[in-house]
Amino acid sequence: MIIDLRSDTVTHPTPAMREAMFTAPLGDDVLGDDPTVNALEAKAASLFGMEAALFCASGTLTNQLAIRTHTRPGDDVICDYLSHVYQYEGGGISVNALASTSLAHGERGKLTPDLIREYIYNPTDSHKPLSRLVVLENTVNKGGGCYYTVPEVAAIRQVCNENGLILHLDGARLFNALVETGEPTTAYGQLFDSISICLSKGLGCPVGSLLLGKSDFIRQARRFRKLMGGGWRQAGFLAAAGIYALDHHVDRLKLDHARARKIGAILERLPEVVEILPIDTNIVIFRLPETILATDYVQQLETKGIRAITFGKHLVRFVTHLDFTDEMVAEMENILTARAAPPGFS
Repeated sequence: MIIDLRSDTVTHPTPAMREAMFTAPLGDDVLGDDPTVNALEAKAASLFGMEAALFCASGTLTNQLAIRTHTRPGDDVICDYLSHVYQYEGGGISVNALASTSLAHGERGKLTPDLIREYIYNPTDSHKPLSRLVVLENTVNKGGGCYYTVPEVAAIRQVCNENGLILHLDGARLFNALVETGEPTTAYGQLFDSISICLSKGLGCPVGSLLLGKSDFIRQARRFRKLMGGGWRQAGFLAAAGIYALDHHVDRLKLDHARARKIGAILERLPEVVEILPIDTNIVIFRLPETILATDYVQQLETKGIRAITFGKHLVRFVTHLDFTDEMVAEMENILTARAAPPGFS
């Protein structure tokens, strides 16, 4: 048995999802007549109470399209140092939007109103770029899956309103946050100018993300998607998976969170684990002592049939998902607690 916890992107479509994909009516999305893509976009926009949506290949693309559409060359984007748009999108803010970045250092990657105020430049100071856009991430990947609540976002929205700033959400794992808080999707649609949601993480689709916003904004983002080579044709196969996931895979995210906490309980018993970040959703990050490199630890876990990734010199990350079962939790416990000596530990 291989237990793959490298990411929630490693899932395979369920049989029912495959059936939905293979029976989906198709068209040409670049020409705007793929009925399944159109249905997915309309469904997602309605779910969040927003005007329109754009189906894309990845969350990186939807985030970069949002930033490119919201900003002009020379503008400044405020985000946390740990945010995905800064850490894991290939420098796209500077390459695609020709924008600069102000990096705040919030607790576990979360911005606050006071933090944002610190990074807003005086618009009359010609030495500085114009502060234009604030980007939040929910949940925060490098923050161990921590999340914002609607009241927290509302306070940030107020700061944006007071300073003429646009607010974008990288909601790659937004549904993980929502099943924990019980807050409505429409509350997010009212607070953000644009939202990116990922279908290929917790929701278990093979490919795809959606960008949501006003109709004019999505129309311009669609032009930039074409410019970046992101147009696709019979994408309805993939859109059908997204429709199925939104209908069937949201509530079950609670199972992933429960299993993540079970992993945390196992890790608490291991002598080589010196710290576990709070487990809020489906991400488990733990720290090893300085005598153990995360690369060595992960390599030895691989020999035991457990796959993880390094998240720093002494940090390791597990992510639970659709294909991770209770039986696998039990097997992990056997593997991790039955060893005479932990991998790399002495």
